[in-house]
Amino acid sequence: MPEKTAKTAAKASAAKTPLEKDSVAKAAPAKAAAAPKATKTAVPAAAPAAKAPVAAKPAAPAAAAPRVEEKKLPTQRQGFKTNEFVVYPAHGVGQILAIEEQEIAGAKLELFVINFIKDKMTLRVPTAKVANVGMRKLSDPALVKKALETLKGRARVKRTMWSRRAQEYEAKINSGDIVAIAEVVRDLYRSESQPEQSYSERQLYEAALDRLSREIAVVQHSTETEAVKEIETQLAKSPRRGAKTEADAVAEGDADAEGDDIDGDDTAVADEAA
Repeated sequence: MPEKTAKTAAKASAAKTPLEKDSVAKAAPAKAAAAPKATKTAVPAAAPAAKAPVAAKPAAPAAAAPRVEEKKLPTQRQGFKTNEFVVYPAHGVGQILAIEEQEIAGAKLELFVINFIKDKMTLRVPTAKVANVGMRKLSDPALVKKALETLKGRARVKRTMWSRRAQEYEAKINSGDIVAIAEVVRDLYRSESQPEQSYSERQLYEAALDRLSREIAVVQHSTETEAVKEIETQLAKSPRRGAKTEADAVAEGDADAEGDDIDGDDTAVADEAA
């Protein structure tokens, strides 16, 4: 019995169909093929894709320096303000362009910047010194009228050396007093019917006329030419240069009879009683 069973089993195993053999054969190489692992080949990594250009960001502002507030310059000092016309005794009428600060010898000074257009000159005057130098505001219309009235008066010429009188005239011109300047114009004026002036007289007369006409022109908002014409009109009304009364003629004759000045520069004119 056992032998029969063994033979039966042997026959059964031998009797396997070729299909089964083929399937087993096929499965074996498949497993064998799967057994060896594929060797890894080093592949160079792909270069990263180029990024699209990014707009450059504005550079961050540098660390801001501490803000220094600009000091505003003053526009008014000692009663004077910028763009105002003033009279500086030694140079006449000028205009304040600005009030500025300057450091001189380690000390800060506040200055008026004054422009004299006709003289093409700019002057800087310490604000604290305006009283000392005699800088003043323009004359008011009433004072201008008084100066024009002065021109119609009789010329007063002292019987002294011309050099001394010249110094007195210069002092009046540089005083900045509009009435005193008008007196110089009145005393040195010569009409066509009178003897001509000497060179030094003419120089002083023109300097006084220039100072007077410039201030009158600014006060009256007119031109200097118009101011000069007004001055000459007033001078023509003077008793010695306009229509003479009989008393004026007699007084003039007496004065002329006294003779010339010592230095002979001018025609002598009698002093008028003060």
